[in-house]
Amino acid sequence: MVARWALACLLAALPWGVVRASVERDLSPECRAFLYMGTPPVGLEDHSLRKICQRYNGRPRFVTLYDTVDHIPVYSAYTFKRSDGERRVDVPWMFEPQLSTTSDTGEMLPFPRGYLHQNFEDAQAVLEDYENAVSYERGQLNPDEHQADPDDKAATYTLTNVVPQAREFSIGPWKEQEHRIRKRLNNFCRGTAYVVTGITTSGHMIRRHNMDRVAIPTYMWSAYCCINYDHNAPYEERYKFPAFAHYGLNQREGNQVLEIPIKKLEEFLKGSTFVDKNFQIFVDDCVPPPSALP
Repeated sequence: MVARWALACLLAALPWGVVRASVERDLSPECRAFLYMGTPPVGLEDHSLRKICQRYNGRPRFVTLYDTVDHIPVYSAYTFKRSDGERRVDVPWMFEPQLSTTSDTGEMLPFPRGYLHQNFEDAQAVLEDYENAVSYERGQLNPDEHQADPDDKAATYTLTNVVPQAREFSIGPWKEQEHRIRKRLNNFCRGTAYVVTGITTSGHMIRRHNMDRVAIPTYMWSAYCCINYDHNAPYEERYKFPAFAHYGLNQREGNQVLEIPIKKLEEFLKGSTFVDKNFQIFVDDCVPPPSALP
């Protein structure tokens, strides 16, 4: 099934608790903070796409547009935090109960031990979907290493932020590119860096019990926007500001990640998935208004 895109309007704040995510129709100011100019990518709307404000310890951490049919996120949008790249490894994988049930809680929850089929797995991936998918890893769209605060890192360990990535691609070219972007933004972005990371799919699925369960991305892509950057950076880095992008083919062999301008990525996505002619990742492709220039 081809990936579907939507206007991501996100969430409402919940005032208490440990791990929370809000699945709502409207966009609140606190979740707009993860989006450049407070605006999500524009593309196509689809009834199976749900907007999630991922919350942890009572605070929003990032936003996700989730496909309840393909059981993967279409994209996650987050603000980059200066990071040393270390991973947080003591966090249980979580799920989002609000995706499939009417619930009096806004909390994302750790998967219960020894669970059998429960109604939450009708609309989202569960750990069992990945157990026999030996060629694929759970790849985070908002990666742990692009966050610094332990709580921001912990919030990335939800299956609503995960897609199946070919192991060789995940630990090779894609991971190397995540490192490269982390170092670039650490060194040369002086303000807030907005990042959107997403996927395209082509119909290949991970199956469980003879049922299509989780869509396998054909391409992984990502773009960042940082309007306040170091204008004295070396040219090979400076020309990749205020915005740049990259994408790669999610396969085991012969894969590489290509860095390209934002407009080139948008043109590529228009030709490889169903997004409309007005598809745009950042407002005005991250060309800031004159009043915002340093």
